Amino acid sequence: MATVRTANAHWEGSLMEGAGTVELVSSGIGTYDVTWASRAEEAASGRTSPEELIAAAHSTCFSMALSNGLAKAGTPPTSLDTTADVTFVPGTGITGSKLTVRAVVPGLTAEQFEAAAQDAKANCPVSQALTGTEITLEATLAQ
Repeated sequence: MATVRTANAHWEGSLMEGAGTVELVSSGIGTYDVTWASRAEEAASGRTSPEELIAAAHSTCFSMALSNGLAKAGTPPTSLDTTADVTFVPGTGITGSKLTVRAVVPGLTAEQFEAAAQDAKANCPVSQALTGTEITLEATLAQ
């Protein structure tokens, strides 16, 4: 069964001087301010960007895919901590996403974990949506 998730964006003014909001409609968890400066310059407290939202989606999707793959292989994780760093270059666009995962998975070797992480990177739906950008992975199995 397909699912649909919805977000609404509202923008006023020009790109450089304007401002807007993005509302996470499906979950109802909030409305967040967005500006060009929060996207292309330093992150501002209380403001987000499309790239931060993509990073949130990518880190979550990858973690879910990795957890599922590990569980199906008989080695469910105790914990997965994933960071996604999405790079935006003004005038060029999104150029990459770096996934960094640290995991506790009893009964798994570092090589087995690396293989599972690479599979999740290649097959999570957000990674597939980001084809055309460079996706890198740093996977560490905690002791």
